[in-house]
Amino acid sequence: MISTPHQFKNRGSLVFLGGLALAAGLALYSETNFSLEGGRRFLEPLQLAEVPANASQVLSEEDLEDAEVAWRYFEQNFRPETGLVDSVSGFPSTTLWDQGSYLLALLSARGLDIISEARFQNRSSALLDALEQLELFEGRLPNKVYHTETLEMVTYENSPSAEGIGWSALDLARLLMSLRVLEMRRPDVGPRIRALLATWDLNAMTGQGRLYGATREAGETVYLQEGRIGYEQYGARAAALWGLDVLEASSARTIMDWTKVSSVEVPVDIRRARQFGAITPTLSEPYLLQAFELGLNAEGRLLASRIYKAQEARFDRTGKITMVSEDHIDQAPHFLYSSVFSNGDPWAVVAETGARYDELRSVSLKAAFGWDALLGTDYTHQARSYLQELKRTDGWATGRYEADGRVNEIVTLNTNAVVLEAMHFIAKGPLSQN
Repeated sequence: MISTPHQFKNRGSLVFLGGLALAAGLALYSETNFSLEGGRRFLEPLQLAEVPANASQVLSEEDLEDAEVAWRYFEQNFRPETGLVDSVSGFPSTTLWDQGSYLLALLSARGLDIISEARFQNRSSALLDALEQLELFEGRLPNKVYHTETLEMVTYENSPSAEGIGWSALDLARLLMSLRVLEMRRPDVGPRIRALLATWDLNAMTGQGRLYGATREAGETVYLQEGRIGYEQYGARAAALWGLDVLEASSARTIMDWTKVSSVEVPVDIRRARQFGAITPTLSEPYLLQAFELGLNAEGRLLASRIYKAQEARFDRTGKITMVSEDHIDQAPHFLYSSVFSNGDPWAVVAETGARYDELRSVSLKAAFGWDALLGTDYTHQARSYLQELKRTDGWATGRYEADGRVNEIVTLNTNAVVLEAMHFIAKGPLSQN
């Protein structure tokens, strides 16, 4: 039995993909008309038309060294038997979100001349090989998690799952973003990418203009709307590049309100966890990714600037470096969302279950590097300097716990991918625009 909150349509993928070139072109045109073109600049939320159009910058020696540290992750955690990269250092499991991050890191590393053209070609081709071989959940879309040594569908605990556990629309959207950027930068790979996507039922991840994921509950497949403020708009921009109907998800206007945090009006998701069954964090990452990959549109610039200003304001008031994002941590519960605002409270640190872990708030390395690349303020420089001792042999560690300054020693794909994207943004601007 299948429980669905919306009507799914199984249009033939080949027919559908035939119209994507025009749709993607229109989507990209509408987005880039509002984008920031180039590298660092400061965001003024009340004077959007007056944001200075600074040129991209040459990377400093420190910037390039930091990017090279991040690339270590992808050298040491690459699985040659499949072409995938582990999501967490040394643990043979991954999501589609993280493989999208890997491809964007690969594009960034090549753009910065950290890797050769031959290495880029070999790695990107191996990743496409893997994607072409994935078993699909119910024959429709990739499963949420795969074993990186065998390509088996697995659970989040990395146990084999013959039927799979569902798909994540947000994870798929990140992969779609990376594939679109690859196609734009390497048109010769376009036919292969489109042939791959023709085997996936992309329409199944959308409904009523929003993103929908699938999960297994009591032996049934259940479809749930995915994405909260920031993440939902990021996912929609990615899906729109492939012609998917995500109009309702593309703007936060219908699902957001403003609330004051540290004397700054910040955007918050009005959909409460009790009603929608999902946490509602306002944090850095989705805005940084939009900036580094597509460029921020007018709405994104406004929301991003308020989220940044609240973090700087908290530092001004408390003296505590504040850089919040989602991150793995090196202890239970292993993954947390450090937020500006979540589930009704400012500066809440929440797990997927909604449980609070404020005592485990951390200074996120990827957030510090990301905001520094985007804005380059005295505060972002200070935050990035605070984390310079987190270089490891397999990349950057994830951050520092605020309470005692201990290093959060876990090393992850996503953290190191964001560092590479941030350094690429400083040098060349958004990945899709050069």
